[in-house]
Amino acid sequence: PELQKQEEHGELLQPLIFVLLVLCSVLLYFKVSLMDPGFVKSEEEAKAGKSEEQSMVIPQVPSPIKMRRCGYCMVKQPMRARHCRLCQHCVRRYDHHCPWIENCVGEKNHPLFIVYLSVQLVVLLWGGHVAWSGLSFEQSWDWLQHNILLLTSFLLIVIFTTVVLLLLLSHLYLISCNTTTWEFMSHHRISYLQHSELENPFDQGVVLNLWRFFC
Repeated sequence: PELQKQEEHGELLQPLIFVLLVLCSVLLYFKVSLMDPGFVKSEEEAKAGKSEEQSMVIPQVPSPIKMRRCGYCMVKQPMRARHCRLCQHCVRRYDHHCPWIENCVGEKNHPLFIVYLSVQLVVLLWGGHVAWSGLSFEQSWDWLQHNILLLTSFLLIVIFTTVVLLLLLSHLYLISCNTTTWEFMSHHRISYLQHSELENPFDQGVVLNLWRFFC
């Protein structure tokens, strides 16, 4: 009867949504960490992946851009790709190797990584609000003893929220400029950026950059 009353008043809806968000965050974490971030395949694997029908329909036109071979895994490395020593693979549109997910963030999983950070931020903000609402500050030792766990949880949530928020904002800024973390941090060491007349040859305007990345 008590649960039925809470359901009628909508008191169970918020905890249910929160649990679903946490579950969604966990699933996104495993998806982003386990999926292929855009590993560059060797010529043999690439040829095996193409069907005979595709090879008949699509003519093999030589690319005007000369691809160099990676010094580690010896595959032909397309532009904006980089070899990750931790993953031991070259990754297309390499952004960075994320220690949180123990995987590279690249061409295939970067958009999903942004979704994961967004959901994680919502969960942390909601959790911080719940923890803060449970605190009623009093200047006494007894109060501190009874609320030390809740207070510690709130401080940890604040720290994690700040980290996730800064990470999400920095990624959204880089995406809006159509650049990657690696290109932004190592601009002076990347050959195709060094010899370019433009500071960022991939920038096509904020709207088009966001559209191409997410859509």
